[in-house]
Amino acid sequence: MATKIEDAETRIEDAETRIEDVEARIEALMEFMRVPPGRKINLRKDYDPGFTGRWMKKAEAKEILARGIQMLAEMQDKLWAQNQYALLMVLQALDAAGKDGTIKHVMSGVNPQGVDVYSFKAPSGEERDHDYMWRNFKVLPARGDIGIFNRSYYEEVLVVRVHPEILAGQQLPPALKDRDIWKRRFEEINNFEKYLVDNGIIVVKFFLYVSKEAQKKRFLKRTMLPEKNWKFSAADIKERAHWDDYIDAYEDMFNHTSTEWAPWYIVPADHKWFTRLAVAAVLYSTMKKLDLAYPTVSEQQKQALLVAKEELENEDGGRKDKAVVKAKAKGKKNR
Repeated sequence: MATKIEDAETRIEDAETRIEDVEARIEALMEFMRVPPGRKINLRKDYDPGFTGRWMKKAEAKEILARGIQMLAEMQDKLWAQNQYALLMVLQALDAAGKDGTIKHVMSGVNPQGVDVYSFKAPSGEERDHDYMWRNFKVLPARGDIGIFNRSYYEEVLVVRVHPEILAGQQLPPALKDRDIWKRRFEEINNFEKYLVDNGIIVVKFFLYVSKEAQKKRFLKRTMLPEKNWKFSAADIKERAHWDDYIDAYEDMFNHTSTEWAPWYIVPADHKWFTRLAVAAVLYSTMKKLDLAYPTVSEQQKQALLVAKEELENEDGGRKDKAVVKAKAKGKKNR
């Protein structure tokens, strides 16, 4: 039986040879990356951090990404004008997977007035005095906007699970720090995201899946290149020692929180050019399915536009322009 990776490669290649329809390739790619709701996945076996599907060459991918960024900008403009939906993009990853670069490149063409990016680090004292979703609730995107969470409430079932001492220090009643806490939090997150979607806030979740080998190369690069030194943190090396624990925690999280209303997309992240293209493809496809459109203009508004047009044309400059046109026309008749 073919693995999910082999099946995806075949499906994407079939889409390439069958038709030159980019959207067919996008759908095949999304199907591979999507964590199927209600089914358990094995992160190590079912997904390959280095996967590109032999989809295209790097240069071609960059060209398509540039076009995709323009298409995203058009979608965002309609999202803003329609003012009915909001889009929440959740980004999770292990260190050095490329979250910042993905945001920078994929969102480079959109109007910054309609996009807000929030990076959630270790909670402050004020944030620890509230429930774990409080700081996320405060910055949810408004209708017409795109909100990006660089890390999110999912840290509460990842880093907190990998480091039990963090949970021990949380100001929760002792009875709530039992073995069922992760199950409760999965349910709470699913209910929270269902609430958002039911209120027009579309949730798109990405896990940038980098391999341990690729992470090592990127860490080494940070130590060697002066312009990347600032990115290096000794804490990242310490977290690397918990690699297997994190993979286990992510796998359990995917199996419990990839839902029909808010599925997870596991994006191969060893090749940054492919990561950015894949994220842009999912965002574009998600927004296209919303059937976004500019608001229709009523008959009354059309009449108001005609009146405004006439008033503008009849201003001093407009009258002079008309006089010049009439004079030229009269001169041609007299020839």
